[in-house]
Amino acid sequence: IVFSSFYQAKEKFKKELKIEGFLYSDLSVLASDIPYFPPEEEEENLEDGIHLVVCVHGLDGNSADLRLVKTFIELGLPGGKLDFLMSERNQTDTFADFDSMTDRLLDEIIQHIQLYNLSISRISFIGHSLGNVIIRSVLTRPRFRYYLNKLHTFLSLSGPHLGTLYNNSTLVSTGLWLMQKLKKSGSLLQLTFRDNADLRKCFLYQLSQKTGLQYFKNVVLVASPQDRYVPFHSARIEMCKTALKDRHTGPIYAEMINNLLQPLVGAKDCTLIRHNVFHALPNTANTLIGRAAHIAVLDSELFLEKFFLVAGLNYFK
Repeated sequence: IVFSSFYQAKEKFKKELKIEGFLYSDLSVLASDIPYFPPEEEEENLEDGIHLVVCVHGLDGNSADLRLVKTFIELGLPGGKLDFLMSERNQTDTFADFDSMTDRLLDEIIQHIQLYNLSISRISFIGHSLGNVIIRSVLTRPRFRYYLNKLHTFLSLSGPHLGTLYNNSTLVSTGLWLMQKLKKSGSLLQLTFRDNADLRKCFLYQLSQKTGLQYFKNVVLVASPQDRYVPFHSARIEMCKTALKDRHTGPIYAEMINNLLQPLVGAKDCTLIRHNVFHALPNTANTLIGRAAHIAVLDSELFLEKFFLVAGLNYFK
């Protein structure tokens, strides 16, 4: 009787959401069958190298932002030879331009590997918001070329891969404009495509023309329609209705999307996965302006546990 009631409530909920897809409770097999607390094991054999996971925070964030993400991966994959680098080099100035922040993150990664004399077998990246753009920029640098064949998973949490050009929230757009003026932020200027009069010379367009994402085994894009800080289509790297109607900027926008997705489609060893997230959020001002959903991917234990248990851990095995 209890199961029947749950099933009926779940089907009703799915109809109300009006989405094509399935819920985690529909799955017969979960991503992890390993207990949170692993059995006692012998000393780890590190001959095969370790899996370095670099976590990069977003605008006005810090190295602790992705601590819960790190915790749930460690709990779900005990003995996984994982080493986490919680990036902190940019936390004092996330309003700088992307080139400056790219240099800092790249220095931090290389110094971390050298300082601990790490033997690297795989490298994965987890980014939140603006941090995802910094990660993509690092991949294009000559100094990182040596590590391209070690790339494993890129987990993008609400990443503005297409900037914020077609943001449907006037409130957020105005707020970003004011913040850019007050902070004289290079990164916000670049995210809004106002760093050059010619859109094809803007940072994000030129970044889309460079190689990088296709070297990963998994490119995982996590997006929420409730997030108004980063447009849903930007986090998913896909076209939006507004851009389709825009005869001036729309075609350039389409070029940028094609620049990003074509190499992924052509790479036989790379898989692109998109996850849409609907958070259970309270009726607060943060929810109204879309901030609550933007940071829920970092601080919602309910979301993080379900995401990694159902699918997320598979990308780091």
